[in-house]
Amino acid sequence: MKILVTGAAGFIGYHVSRRLAETKRCEVLGIDSLNSYYPAELKRARLAEIAGAGVDTFRFIQMDFAEEIPFHGLFENYHPDYVIHLGAQAGVRYSTENPAAYVRGNITGFLNVLEACRRHPPRHLVFASSSSIYGASAHLPFSEDQITDQPVSFYGATKKSNELMAYSYAHLHGLMITGLRFFTVYGPWGRPDMSPVIFSKKIRDGGEVPLFNHGKSLRDFTYIDDIVDGVLGVLFKLPAQQTQPKPPYRVFNLGHNKPVKMLEFVARLEKLLDRKADIKLLPPRQGDMDETWADISRLRAAIGYEPKTTLDDGLAQFMDWFKSYYKVP
Repeated sequence: MKILVTGAAGFIGYHVSRRLAETKRCEVLGIDSLNSYYPAELKRARLAEIAGAGVDTFRFIQMDFAEEIPFHGLFENYHPDYVIHLGAQAGVRYSTENPAAYVRGNITGFLNVLEACRRHPPRHLVFASSSSIYGASAHLPFSEDQITDQPVSFYGATKKSNELMAYSYAHLHGLMITGLRFFTVYGPWGRPDMSPVIFSKKIRDGGEVPLFNHGKSLRDFTYIDDIVDGVLGVLFKLPAQQTQPKPPYRVFNLGHNKPVKMLEFVARLEKLLDRKADIKLLPPRQGDMDETWADISRLRAAIGYEPKTTLDDGLAQFMDWFKSYYKVP
């Protein structure tokens, strides 16, 4: 069984690739462009962790899936049984500054993945969507049946586009496709542009911790192990074969279902670091969502998904890694 994972050096991609490879029941090919959105040293360190674990069922190739010809050549030669597309241009705020990078990575790149799957159909394509698609029209908790046509960030708009593109390919070509709307993923080896690492560094160094929306924003923090459980649980449970016009396509929320205020989140980091944060409360920022909260009932019904890691336990494990990797005394 051959599985292709895009974005394999990224936060979620690393954990998914490692879990799959450690089962020794499949061959995993990971690709990643190792772009400079955040330091490539962290991405290489993640890959080194897989190599250091003695896993011989994982191979890595540095490649940009937005480059059509080399990616299609790799796909044709490898001909994967399953595809997990986690590669993307990440970051909500950066999408306002550099939207062209999101069109290239998230639109053109995803089109290349869909086209490769059309030419050489895998058993199942699972791709990363985002809670950011819910946007201004959402009400809590977010359910998959809600209208998602008012994203408040360009990043969210590209992820909504991915869902529409995937639906059309499932409809036109009969591809088995599942989209997963991730909710604020955190844990060891997390991205340095996300709040757990940003705030932990600020508290460690005595810097100012900016909390927009006066710290009242809700985030549905979801531990990385629970995310991996959801990804792999969905991967091997295919969409039902439907009669037309309903295609073999589905979308799920993948979150924890227990949101927390950002002020409370920072208080937990203070306790783990044994240092007080210099908090600056600020008004809401354009492009940010005030609240996220996943209704996970659809995923629970489909695969029995149930997040196992509490925020306190997950942050303790994150902090162990943070102190080791960032050399906190």
